[in-house]
Amino acid sequence: MKNDPLLQPLTIKNLTLKNRVMLTSHEPAYPEDGMPKARYRAYHVERAKAGVALTMTAGSAAVSRDSPPVFNNILAYQDEVVPWMRELSDACHEHGTAVMIQLTHLGRRTRWDKGDWLPVVSASHHREVAHRAYPKKAEPWDIERVIQDYVDAAERMYVAGLDGLEIQAYGHLMDQFWSPLTNELDGPYGGSLDNRLRFTFEVLSAIRARVGDDFLLGVRYTGDECLPGGLDVNDGMEISRRLKNSGLIDFLNVVKGHIDTDAGLTDVIPIQGMPSAPHLDLAGDIKREVDFPTFHGAKIQDVATARHAIASGKVDMIGMTRAHMADPHLMRKVIEGREEEIRPCVGANYCLDRIYQGGAAYCIHNPATGRETSMPHTIAPAVTRRKVVVVGTGPGGMEAARVAAERGHEVVVFEAADAPGGQIRLTAQSERRREMMGIIDWRYERCQALGVTFHFNVFAEQDEVAAESPDVVIVATGGLPNEQALTQGNELAVTGWDILSGHVKPGRNVLVYDEAGDHTALQAAEIIAKSGARVEYMTADRALAPEVMAMNLVPYMRTLQVLDTTFTPTFRLVALRREGDELVASVESDYTRVGKERRVDQVVANFGTLPMDDLYESLKPLSSNQGAVDYDKLIVGDPQPIVKPADTAGGFQLFRIGDAISHRNTHAAIYDALRLVKDL
Repeated sequence: MKNDPLLQPLTIKNLTLKNRVMLTSHEPAYPEDGMPKARYRAYHVERAKAGVALTMTAGSAAVSRDSPPVFNNILAYQDEVVPWMRELSDACHEHGTAVMIQLTHLGRRTRWDKGDWLPVVSASHHREVAHRAYPKKAEPWDIERVIQDYVDAAERMYVAGLDGLEIQAYGHLMDQFWSPLTNELDGPYGGSLDNRLRFTFEVLSAIRARVGDDFLLGVRYTGDECLPGGLDVNDGMEISRRLKNSGLIDFLNVVKGHIDTDAGLTDVIPIQGMPSAPHLDLAGDIKREVDFPTFHGAKIQDVATARHAIASGKVDMIGMTRAHMADPHLMRKVIEGREEEIRPCVGANYCLDRIYQGGAAYCIHNPATGRETSMPHTIAPAVTRRKVVVVGTGPGGMEAARVAAERGHEVVVFEAADAPGGQIRLTAQSERRREMMGIIDWRYERCQALGVTFHFNVFAEQDEVAAESPDVVIVATGGLPNEQALTQGNELAVTGWDILSGHVKPGRNVLVYDEAGDHTALQAAEIIAKSGARVEYMTADRALAPEVMAMNLVPYMRTLQVLDTTFTPTFRLVALRREGDELVASVESDYTRVGKERRVDQVVANFGTLPMDDLYESLKPLSSNQGAVDYDKLIVGDPQPIVKPADTAGGFQLFRIGDAISHRNTHAAIYDALRLVKDL
């Protein structure tokens, strides 16, 4: 391992980074009142103590009051931030991890009705599609005050004891000055490339004058906007040279693309089904040409790709941010030669989609991420060994089995199918979402290593469970599609599961109706449209698939639009009837109650799932707690009370998790399991 390229130190000026792996600047939206308090600190410290060399905090910490965050970012323009950043920095430094921060002014990439309701400012009046604000064109006094805001924010980070900072210059105000698509200024800040870069170099010069030469400065920027009329590769190379030759910065952090639309953002930060490391070659070209310390990160989700990036000399530091959200102990496992134990990032992008929708970033299959103050990444052994029976091997059941085994309990698992996976197996039928099986595969491997007993092809009923003489039973049987939601003709519809599994072939003229708003209907629509059928996707919602969220919606839309799918929001499927060879779908709007009809040969309906709770109901009378959960204890992390039965009929604790309770999502099922079983 001593020769591992990832484990070699890197020295820049007076800072020696102990290895070549970093968390690129990102904002998981954990601040409280705009400050990186205990939760934020715990998140970074967990990764620091596992050995990452550099943690970049705060993707886009705001330097100005007219740069209000559109999600929960650090407010770098407040003096109050200094002691909080000092605590975070000191805590990470104790583990030998360097700490930096990303500072930015969002420019037009925000909303005018956030924060103090100040006008959005940019280098033109062009609205950004993603955030919809029409900006004012920057005046000289705007430029002067924003430069001062950058300098003051940088000084706060210097005083807080950070090792350096980087300026965000793609998609934000800096890049809005750089790009000819978004700069319509006259005079010294518009027109030529020299003029468009002037604002950036004035900011860097002023920061360097304030913080001195030892504090590291870098710029994260796009080397190619990939937009007609925008910055191209040649521009990116020239900007890279100018940044180096300025003598003002110490490293480059290169990406590729643009982030002003959901589609553009998804290309910059690719999700599952998209190529790994798509911008690494451009970063390598810039490093080779400019010969300057170069950082990079964009879908570097596995150690092999990261190792290649460093071993090939393409970059000097490689970012593995989402990979560290999935497994904060990734570097410890690399250092200790336990790479096979790393919990994989499956690229589901639940983390980023949540923050862009106003929530905190949570990993789809590591519910302890972002909850470090209440949820463990390392499971503590139980004082008393118990026998735990789990029924079902979807994500919730597999997590329950894994955590119980990590606790040292004897674990027995029943599964009706011939392999683990539950609904994840259906999801993974789509080529683009095959990586989702990593959620199951990792847990199955861990369970096997921990001695869990699996019984496949067993539809467990009361007698099978009782015969195990369990102390705890966890029902994770999931749900089945709701097929009784229509007022008439339920038997005429097929489900998204029917299409995904291949049990039902696509029709030729198909109505896909989606009331759950999750992946199922979109995946089914994709399969049907690819078969050559005419597809109409209909939903009663005002937006398409709200549970899928923005970045995950992009690949679906790219496929379905090319295949000429019709999208019909705000209409509800009410009933079906058959007339000859056709199905007549009655639909209506919640807004007007206007009724319409569609004539098709197939209707695929997604009304979510209903819990498979027969086993749970049959076990309740035999259990000591009748299936009851003490929510107060669950929330604060205390064990569920062990109720002594009044007679000898009962004895085991009974719980259910995931869709066996109600239709939710993968993260919810895994979180159910972790916070329940960690205290058994």
